[in-house]
Amino acid sequence: MAKKNWNELSTAQRATVLTIASIELALTATALVDLATRPSEMVRGRKTWWALASFIQPIGPVAYLAWGRRTHVVVVEA
Repeated sequence: MAKKNWNELSTAQRATVLTIASIELALTATALVDLATRPSEMVRGRKTWWALASFIQPIGPVAYLAWGRRTHVVVVEA
């Protein structure tokens, strides 16, 4: 299948591309802002790795938002 230029796409195809790109951008931005503002102890794993993974579309941001965040911290007293 040959690649089409933007001008060769139908209006519906352009709308679909823009919708998907907007969703990916929103997910990435949400994940990165949450990651930047969330304390390290509230993140499963290293924040650096999650930040890098957020740019693997569309799996990275979804994975962070679904599994990378902790909802609470377990405090263990010795």
